Amino acid sequence: MDLPKRKQIRLREYDYSAPGAYFVTICTHERRCILSDIAVGALHEAPAISVRLTQLGQIVDETIRSLLERYSDLTVDQYVVMPNHIHLLLRIKAERALREAPLRENGTRSLLAKAVGYLKMNSSKRIREIKPEMQVWQRSYHEHVIRNEDDYRQIWEYIDTNPAKWEEDRYYGE
Repeated sequence: MDLPKRKQIRLREYDYSAPGAYFVTICTHERRCILSDIAVGALHEAPAISVRLTQLGQIVDETIRSLLERYSDLTVDQYVVMPNHIHLLLRIKAERALREAPLRENGTRSLLAKAVGYLKMNSSKRIREIKPEMQVWQRSYHEHVIRNEDDYRQIWEYIDTNPAKWEEDRYYGE
């Protein structure tokens, strides 16, 4: 039986270990709202938005922070843990001695793919200590190579304002 081919979502021939910034989005399995709650309150007559992490979201948050200890050439410039997804603005700082493309035929992976894999695997492992049968993440992730300072500022703003736009999200309330 021939299985359908998966759509290639990475840039062909792009080195995802190259120095630069990357915008990454990872969704929960079936886009379940398990990571946080978005609360709207008032602060001096202006709406105040807060992200309240669930117990599972706290685990994800801790795992994101541990990326800095695990990968010395990687920084997490900005991130947000939304109810059913996370956004990360990652930066690879140094020229890698070994340049790898994502999922080449020989099985090597880029620094970006390794960091995302570490985040998904380790947060899942800790969450399964609490909820043994839970499938936490969707397969794969979405990434965008940030090409210039304007792109970087727009992504930063998008991540920063994402909680305020939660009710407009197409997966809100699912």
